[in-house]
Amino acid sequence: METKKIFVINGGQVFGHSGGRFNKTIFDTTRQFFNDKEGFEIRSTDINDDYDPKQEVENYVWADIVIYHTPIWWFQVPNGLKKYIDVVFTEGHQTGIYHSDGRSSQNPTINYGTGGMLHGKKYMVTSSWNAPKEAFTLPGEFFNETSVDDGALFGFHRMNAFTGMKPLPGLHFHDVEKNANIVDDLERYTTHLNNIFINKEHEHLSNSNFQSEATTH
Repeated sequence: METKKIFVINGGQVFGHSGGRFNKTIFDTTRQFFNDKEGFEIRSTDINDDYDPKQEVENYVWADIVIYHTPIWWFQVPNGLKKYIDVVFTEGHQTGIYHSDGRSSQNPTINYGTGGMLHGKKYMVTSSWNAPKEAFTLPGEFFNETSVDDGALFGFHRMNAFTGMKPLPGLHFHDVEKNANIVDDLERYTTHLNNIFINKEHEHLSNSNFQSEATTH
């Protein structure tokens, strides 16, 4: 059986009133899930810890699949995760993540975003929100019936597309501050991991081009 290499990133930053506990729990659950299964190798990084940008680039190059875990703060990823991406992707310029923006001086109006070096790899993202899921789905509610992936995480997905990676369906956790149910969330997440990575009937998901298949949960 071919071994799949999984690189897991915890973007659950410890800052202010946020202890990062929810995403740390999801991060630990991911690592335990793959450590308990045959056919997987795993590496992981917590953005709260010191990291070597060169090693992080090597982790991206090594991995078949990158899994991001992040809360959403003010409708963006935390500043610690954004800094990690800025530092590591800059380090990865022409050393494994991207070589250019893909354009040529002969025809600079086309092929933007095609200079990634991570083609053939995939990524998955989970996000956690104070907002309830209904804020994304009900008419007249805050997000105007726009999903997490088409809204707040649109730029995040294009960032990964710029590197050449393709998305796997992710999972989004809602109302985690005022109405959290960690037991149910962990059960739902473990089911999601089994469906994506283990169950044979879901093998077609490994060929996902994403946007039509990833949903707001």
